[in-house]
Amino acid sequence: MAVSVRDVAAAASVSVGTVSNVLNRPEKVSPDTVARVLAAIDELGFVRNDAARQLRAGRSRSIGLVVLDVRNPFFTDVARGAEDRAAEDGMTILLGNSDENADRERAYLDLFEEQRVHGVLISPMADDLPRLARLRARGVPVVLVDREAEDRSFSSVAVDDVVGGALAVRHLVESGRRRIAFIGGPTSIRQVADRLEGARRAAAETPGVTLEVIETEGTTVLEGRAAGERIRDRAPGDRPDAVFAANDLLAMGVLQALVMLGSVKVPEDVALVGYDDIDFAQAAVVPLSSIRQPAWLIGHTAVDLLLREARQGDDFVPDQVQFQPELVVRESTAARR
Repeated sequence: MAVSVRDVAAAASVSVGTVSNVLNRPEKVSPDTVARVLAAIDELGFVRNDAARQLRAGRSRSIGLVVLDVRNPFFTDVARGAEDRAAEDGMTILLGNSDENADRERAYLDLFEEQRVHGVLISPMADDLPRLARLRARGVPVVLVDREAEDRSFSSVAVDDVVGGALAVRHLVESGRRRIAFIGGPTSIRQVADRLEGARRAAAETPGVTLEVIETEGTTVLEGRAAGERIRDRAPGDRPDAVFAANDLLAMGVLQALVMLGSVKVPEDVALVGYDDIDFAQAAVVPLSSIRQPAWLIGHTAVDLLLREARQGDDFVPDQVQFQPELVVRESTAARR
């Protein structure tokens, strides 16, 4: 049986009106009472979906978007897609960069709640989503971006990263490569973990193919360069003959270390595949093969889902949209002659 506002009021020893004020006008309630009501909401698992009423009651015309790394052009394109869709309804996007840091992520969620945003789009750090559930309990629609929702009460828009990882490694194997290194991290980030899982599955399909994991502390060019230097400094017979990087920024760093700062040839000595197919991939010193995600469409679709939830309220059925990745082949994985 669904938990009602009356149940929350009884558990917190307050009136139904006080619970309503905590959810809608917390500034009118003492901090101690707010804390008691929120504790009851969390304990009982109370969730409401009256976002439509909240919009009519005066929420702002802004939508909060939290991304893992604003420096990654993939998320720039996601934000542009979200902005374009929001503008169709006269809304704006407030952008927050978690920088792959859980504390920063929570701070942005708190800020967006204080700003009474229409809703929140987020590419979350981890599977633990109690903070997002609290937002929804207070009538704020939430959509996961670039991340499939395991909790099906949330809507999400993502690409099948397990399939994407498998596409990358199968392509390298078909190009004649057998000693493959996966570069990416931290693996606590779901997208990285899923791409690695797909890579492992594909490597296991062909006898004689090995997959080495070089875990990084982040998904930046600098992290990729450091990993690439470790590969470059090995004896030729000890190097992998192919690298699958968890995103294009890492791949760009690997390319710098191998080609621009070293004497390793790509693809002759080491083939290289990235992920995201950002604009810079095709303009690299060696044009980069990559797994393409429809970044703009992901952002656009996420806002569309959020606005539908806000308007439909209790009639809204959460939707998990999953796009399929696409392999884009360029010179960095040319087959050996």
